Amino acid sequence: MGGAHDGRDYDVVVVGSGFGGAVSALRLAEKGYRVAVLEAGRRWRDDELPRSTWDARRFLWMPRLGLRGIQRLSLLRHALVLSGAGVGGGSLVYANTLYEPDPAVWDDPGWAAIADWRAELAPHYATARRMLGVVDNPLRTPADAVLARVAERMGVAHTVHPTPVGVWFGEPGVTVPDPYFGGDGPPRTGCTGCGGCMVGCRVGAKNSLDRNYLFLAERLGVDVLPEHEVVDLERRPDGRWTVRSRRPGPPWELRRAERPTLTAGDVVLAAGVLGTVGLLLDLRRRGRLPGLSPLVGARVRTNSEAIVGAMARDRRVDYSRGVAITSSFHPAPDTHVEPVRYPPGSNALGLLATLVVDGGGRVPRQVRFAARALRHPVTFARSLSVWHWSERTVVLLVMQHVDNGLRLVPRRRRGRRLTSRAGDGRTPPTYLPAANEAARLAAEEMDGIPLGSVFEALLDVPTTAHVLGGCPIGADPSTGVIDAWHRVYGCDGLHVVDGSAVPVNLGANPSLTITAMAERAMAAWPRRGEPDRRPALGQPYRPLEPAA
Repeated sequence: MGGAHDGRDYDVVVVGSGFGGAVSALRLAEKGYRVAVLEAGRRWRDDELPRSTWDARRFLWMPRLGLRGIQRLSLLRHALVLSGAGVGGGSLVYANTLYEPDPAVWDDPGWAAIADWRAELAPHYATARRMLGVVDNPLRTPADAVLARVAERMGVAHTVHPTPVGVWFGEPGVTVPDPYFGGDGPPRTGCTGCGGCMVGCRVGAKNSLDRNYLFLAERLGVDVLPEHEVVDLERRPDGRWTVRSRRPGPPWELRRAERPTLTAGDVVLAAGVLGTVGLLLDLRRRGRLPGLSPLVGARVRTNSEAIVGAMARDRRVDYSRGVAITSSFHPAPDTHVEPVRYPPGSNALGLLATLVVDGGGRVPRQVRFAARALRHPVTFARSLSVWHWSERTVVLLVMQHVDNGLRLVPRRRRGRRLTSRAGDGRTPPTYLPAANEAARLAAEEMDGIPLGSVFEALLDVPTTAHVLGGCPIGADPSTGVIDAWHRVYGCDGLHVVDGSAVPVNLGANPSLTITAMAERAMAAWPRRGEPDRRPALGQPYRPLEPAA
C-alpha cells in the first residue's frame, strides 16, 4: 500500500489503474514525481477474487446495485462493451493476450501522418513485453485441437499459432520467490491451466498490473487509492488542478461517500474509453474545460468483432482447461479467430448465448432468429442450457482489421453514462460471415450446437472487449483531442493515456499496444525539476530522445 496522503497534494494524479494508468504511475515516480492513483474499483487479493461468474457481488461491476466486482458490462446503442474494474484495471479480467497489431495499422490515415509509429513504438513494445512477462502459451488443450481442425477445413491450417500471453507458468501450483524482479517482488505460483483468467486468477499466475507496474510504483511511494471514483476536475487560478472523488455505490450512499479533495500540477486520465470520455464530456457540460476539443467522443472504434462458439452435447471432453486464450488462426489476412474459455462452474455468461443466426440481407435478424427457433425447438432449448456450459463450450472471439466508426454521447442530459451514435465511416459490423462459419464447423467437430450472442440475435448488437478512441491523437486541435505526447489540446496540464487515445482499429487484442503507447508518452516527460523538451502544446510534432 502507498503511504499517507501527505497533505493530499501531488505533482501528478492519475485517474485509473489499467494499462495506461499503471505505466504512467511507475514511470513518473521513477522521474521523481509525487504521484497518486485514483481507482474506482476495489483492491483484490488472490483469495478474494470470485470463484465463478455466478458470484455476482465479486464478479460484476454494478455499484448502483451494490455489486463491486471486476467485470463491467456497458450496453451502448451499437455494442455491448466488456471492461474491467479494480486496482489493476482491465488486467484483472482480461484474457492475458498480448499481441502486436498487424503492421498495416501504422499506415492507417487516422494517424499515419503524425509520426513514424512503427519505429517510435518498437522499443516500447519490447519494454512492455518484458514488464508484462509475455511468453508463447505452452499449453495444448482440446479447444486448440478443435481450432486447428476448423482452420484446416477453412484452408488456413498454416496460420495456426500459440497465443502470446502474460502468465507465469513455472511448475503448476507451486509457489516460488518472485521470478521477475530479482526475488524482490511478490511470490508467484505456476499456472494450473484452470481456465479462470477472466474470472480473476486466484492462483496468482496471471501477470496482472498489481504484480508488476503498480507493485513497483507503490514501492517508490505512489499512493494507490481504491474506491475513489473521480467526479470533478477544476483548474485553479494558480494553474493547479483540484480533483474530487467519491466511493462508487447506490444513490442513497453517495452523499456520505465523498473522498478527500486532492490537488495536483498535472492530471493523467487513464480510466478506459468509457470512463475517460464520460468524465470529459461531463466536465465540458459543466463548463470546467472550456478549451476542450469538440472531438471528444469522436472516432471511436471496436475491433470489428463477433463472439460466437460451439457447445458439445455431452461432457466427454472438458474444453475449460488452459489459460483464457491459447491459440489463434487467420481465415483471411484481416481476420483473427481465438478460442476463449471460462473455468468449470463459471456458467453465468452462458445466459447470453443462443442459436447462431446470420445477419445481412433484407430479412431482419430477429425474424430469422424466431424462424430458426420455431423450426428447431429442441436445439433452441439446448442452446439456452447452462448445464456445465464452460466445460462443454468453446467460445470463439473473431476480430477483423476493418475500419468502423462511432461517436460516444451522453445517454441523458446530465450524468456520465454514455451511448453511441454513428460516427465517421460505417458502424461496427453486427455480422461476420467468417465467424458464423467457424462456429458451425467447430460445432460439427465437437458434435454440438453452434452458438451466437443473444444481443446479436435479438438486438443486432455485437459484443466487444476492445473499444478504442474517443480522445484520438491528432496533429492539431482540428484533427484530435490530444497531441502525439498525449497532452489535451486547450487544457494545459491534462493528459489522456489509455485506449481512448488510439484512433484506429488495431484488429487484435489492444492491451500491449496501450502499454507501449503509455511507455512512449511517459518516456518524453521531463524528470522532475528539469526543462520540458517536448514541443509546446499545439506546435508541430518532432521526435524526441527519451528522458532517462
